[in-house]
Amino acid sequence: PHVPHVVRVRLGCRSGQRTRSGDGAGEGAALTDCRPEGERGRSSDRQRPAARRRSRMGTAAALGVLMLLHSAAAYTDPIIVTSPPILDSGDILTETVLRCNLTNPPSSVEGHVWQKNGMDIPDTSDKTTSTIMEYKLSSVDAKHSGAYSCHYFTTPAVNNTIYVKAPPGVSSDKKSEYGNEGDVGVLTCKSSGYPFVESWIWSRMSSSGVHELIVNGTEKFHIKNSGNKTELRIQPLTIEEDQGDYICNATNEIGTRGETVHLRVRGRFAALWPFLGIVAEVIVLVAIIFIYEKRRKPDDISDDDEQGSAPLKSNASMNHKDKNVRQRNSN
Repeated sequence: PHVPHVVRVRLGCRSGQRTRSGDGAGEGAALTDCRPEGERGRSSDRQRPAARRRSRMGTAAALGVLMLLHSAAAYTDPIIVTSPPILDSGDILTETVLRCNLTNPPSSVEGHVWQKNGMDIPDTSDKTTSTIMEYKLSSVDAKHSGAYSCHYFTTPAVNNTIYVKAPPGVSSDKKSEYGNEGDVGVLTCKSSGYPFVESWIWSRMSSSGVHELIVNGTEKFHIKNSGNKTELRIQPLTIEEDQGDYICNATNEIGTRGETVHLRVRGRFAALWPFLGIVAEVIVLVAIIFIYEKRRKPDDISDDDEQGSAPLKSNASMNHKDKNVRQRNSN
């Protein structure tokens, strides 16, 4: 028998619209989508970016709140304003003032102290409550360069640093060095100040007054650098070639400074001359005494002998007289 095909028709639902099944008014009414299946998927895909945008907006709002709270907390943190923060003009001969100003201190200020390179500067510690600290520099050079920090005695303690930069100070222990021909000549230089030395260069003054650059690692010259110290070795020394002025130059980020050391080269037997001089003096003195003794006259020698024997005779006679007196007294 023929089975009729039953077609269900949803009243009130047109293509591309949604309607509710059931009574259409209660909370239990279900939403029925009248659109084709493919169109329904495209609708759900369009809803996903909107959800992502809402999620991003929520995250951005949370980050904004956190940044606001952080800025509010940072506003109340202690701040030390330094003047100047970095001083690197170099070789200022006039007096310079380092200054710190503390705002929003974590507690009341109970004192201060200035430090240079981590060490307390004498006569800078006090018990005052001022939020301003000052320190005077007579000049900005290698001697006065370094890291200056202003320390406030608060709870907790706070500090900040001012960097004073200058060209390096270069010096040598001896302005003139001596070496013997054929030996090893050693010249040294040292640097001081802040920033630290980045490179060393050795040169020597030629007879024509021109600076000749010394290359490390050659057959004759060897340079050894170790931080703030440099050493030049010359081997073997010769009077004709190596005697003269040598210049060591130190360079940091601010500038370059140098020092001159004069090298004197003595002959191979130069160290023997003092000894030979002493020996010659002794020989001459002995010869003079010997000649003097030989040239003395025999009469002078006999006179000395007679003068030496006369007192002995007088003493013997005196003793004989004393004996005679004693014998008479005994009788």
